[in-house]
Amino acid sequence: MDIIQIVIIGIIASILYIILKDLKGPFAFLIVLITGITIFIVVINQIGSIIQMIESLGQKASIDGMYIDTILKIIGIAYITELGANITKDAGLGAVASKIELAGKIFILLLALPIITAVIETIFNFLPST
Repeated sequence: MDIIQIVIIGIIASILYIILKDLKGPFAFLIVLITGITIFIVVINQIGSIIQMIESLGQKASIDGMYIDTILKIIGIAYITELGANITKDAGLGAVASKIELAGKIFILLLALPIITAVIETIFNFLPST
């Protein structure tokens, strides 16, 4: 499925939502939810090739696999967090959406700590000892 099909699905879902939101609110939100999940699943299928390319670049550059895995996890958390936050915003739950975003940021920071530590240690190794 290419981007044109995804955009068409999004436009059709948007039109259906606009038509149904006043008549059948819960059903209209269900259309938005199903559309968002469908588009996300289609995009996830495309991500496999990107992951393979990043891993092969990491191997060619002799980067520790832990760092590549961590970066891929961080990217995944960011996308999943954004999807969840947007769905809850669409449901009118902005406060919940902001909590989802906060949780995503905290999990990203937790995953990034080993990388941050390695960078700081590398910087200290370059500094002259006194």
